[in-house]
Amino acid sequence: MQLPDDLGQLTYCLNIHPTQTWEAVRGALLGPVKHVRDALSPDATFGVGLRLSAQALEELRAPDARAELKEILARENYRVVTMNGFPFGPFHGIPVKQNVYQPDWKQRARLDYTCWLADLLAELGVAGDTVSLSTVPGTYKPLAEGAEAQMADNLLKAVSHCVELARRTRVTIAIALEPEPHCFLETIEETVAFFRDWLYSDAAAGRLSELSGLSIDEAKQALPRHLGVCYDVCHAAVEFEDPAASIEVLRTAGIPIHKLQLSAALRIPRFDAAKREALAPFCERTYLHQVVVASESGLVRYADLPEALADEARIDGEEWRIHYHVPIFVETIPPFETTQSFLADILALHRQQPISQHLEVETYTWQVLPETLRTESVEKAVTRELTWVKQQLI
Repeated sequence: MQLPDDLGQLTYCLNIHPTQTWEAVRGALLGPVKHVRDALSPDATFGVGLRLSAQALEELRAPDARAELKEILARENYRVVTMNGFPFGPFHGIPVKQNVYQPDWKQRARLDYTCWLADLLAELGVAGDTVSLSTVPGTYKPLAEGAEAQMADNLLKAVSHCVELARRTRVTIAIALEPEPHCFLETIEETVAFFRDWLYSDAAAGRLSELSGLSIDEAKQALPRHLGVCYDVCHAAVEFEDPAASIEVLRTAGIPIHKLQLSAALRIPRFDAAKREALAPFCERTYLHQVVVASESGLVRYADLPEALADEARIDGEEWRIHYHVPIFVETIPPFETTQSFLADILALHRQQPISQHLEVETYTWQVLPETLRTESVEKAVTRELTWVKQQLI
């Protein structure tokens, strides 16, 4: 949906649906996405946040499938404004955990997948469009040591590919690295340092010039146009970032937020034995649920919720924040709270000065939420989430 006052496009990410195959993507576009569109934007173009696995992307190489996708988008008055290029493989129904970051930016397979997604986005777009393409934050943190140069070079190769696409199609593909707890890019500070030292440096501009044929000055201008950040609000809240300060740091560093992912996490202001017991239903086998604890000695990080719960060093009274995407329209999930207030602060900042032109709700954990939180259909929940966002921006 196009928001008023230059506040950008608001949509939701199709990774909430099991869209591993082209058939499943088609089913989402003709089913729940239509329901959400009809509820919120029946008479206007509806922006879509696509998610295509490597399998679905391969199936869309078939001319008939590609033609059908274009026909559905045209008939239903959909416009692809963003793509989630983060999960490469299956994302529902099996344990994903740290495999979600694979292949990572150390590997040619991640570069190829991203470039193929960019090709499709350029084909679906119209001249003058800018389409964001979010991706993994480099790699999983335990695999990151000494990998900066390799990851940066693959990212610059992807930027060069996007430069060539823009020359041919006049569609700008903006790759957006998505910082996440326990990943190579975890905090805003780490993100700014990587961009400064490896992606926006003079050496990076020289490498892009070599790859693309741009002059050095043109390469310096192209880098932020085609490479920036996807700011996931849940991730930032879990990391105890400051909403206003984190946005300002990115602005000051000249790093554009090509996509603002609207999401909320679980929050426990004061941990105790009862909260420990109540967290048991959230220990599920599909996704990582990283935990950051505000202890007396500073922030303590855990790769997954079971690991944090098993640590006997945790004491009553600490604040816990858990990377578990929960519906953004709820402030509490008794006996817990959520980081909805952090999201409200980000949206208030966006209302004052737009942060990004692409706003995407991403509560992908719907199928693994405890049953007490799944009292309505996915499409009704998404409609409520998007409605809540619109109310925050009025």
